[in-house]
Amino acid sequence: MPILAELTGDENASESSRTFVFEDEGHTLGNVLKSIICKYPDVNFCGYTVPHPAENKMHFRIQAAKNVRAIDVLRRGLQDLERVCDHTIETFEAAIALHQERA
Repeated sequence: MPILAELTGDENASESSRTFVFEDEGHTLGNVLKSIICKYPDVNFCGYTVPHPAENKMHFRIQAAKNVRAIDVLRRGLQDLERVCDHTIETFEAAIALHQERA
């Protein structure tokens, strides 16, 4: 299971802006999560970087509206991503079952 931490230096900023560090993650999670979170109307900025190819880390930055906590935005994004993945699996399995019935 990936490890999640906050980047040092953010503790003095408001809770609406945070950089989270995901261990053992990279572009696969970063790109899809950024795509989901960027669509939220209460998000001003969302982006990620993989600092170095030799480091297996992803830095994920969220800047939200003043009354919205970045950790809550991240949690909502991960939950929405899980729903998208569940839907994709269900759709794929239904298509496979239909194909096998016809074969």
